[in-house]
Amino acid sequence: MYQLTGVTKRYQRGKEAIDALAGVDLTIADGDQLVVRGPTGGGKSTLLQLLGGLDRATSGTVGLDGTDLGGLSEAALTRVRAATIGFVFQSFNLIPTLSAQENVETALAPLGVKATERARRAAEALESVGLAERLTHLPGELSGGQQQRVAIARALVKQPKVLLADEPTGNLDEDTRDDIVGLLEGLWKELGLTYVLVTHDSSIAKRAPRLAVIRKGRLKVTEREAA
Repeated sequence: MYQLTGVTKRYQRGKEAIDALAGVDLTIADGDQLVVRGPTGGGKSTLLQLLGGLDRATSGTVGLDGTDLGGLSEAALTRVRAATIGFVFQSFNLIPTLSAQENVETALAPLGVKATERARRAAEALESVGLAERLTHLPGELSGGQQQRVAIARALVKQPKVLLADEPTGNLDEDTRDDIVGLLEGLWKELGLTYVLVTHDSSIAKRAPRLAVIRKGRLKVTEREAA
């Protein structure tokens, strides 16, 4: 479970201090799905970076299962990210010279998984996202939607507890967007993940049973039935 208390993230722009997050309190239970929506510069990506241990709060605590992420050493934080948190980004972040299977395997290398086991688990992960026939394809040989499926497989192959998605459909057309969102929602239910998605897309936000709107660093959470 995530427990955020009084979280502030401040950046310095010249002589001006900018609060990307301004006193955020938030609880995300195990297995919860939360969609975070807001304007560009509103603080939503900053929030996701703090949840993922990619950045540290200026003040307040970001707790994951009772551990304050901001209080961990860089080495300990790296271990948490490697073992516990899966990331999906708008830009896919695939290595162009590696095949789909090899890209997925990269997530397992820091965990010390042996090569034969990495290959097996990567193939299974790609099959789970509908790419069983694309294991040897390079990213440049795949469509945008297929590349994002590879990125999702890479995030999930290490069997994380948490899945964080930052604008995962931002580079996709409308039909492909719906396919990817449906895939992520299905995997969330099937695997029992704690799932946080950041978006500016109102159509995605409408699907969420729990929606957080963030503006000027202030967060408001709405509980509702999924559309």
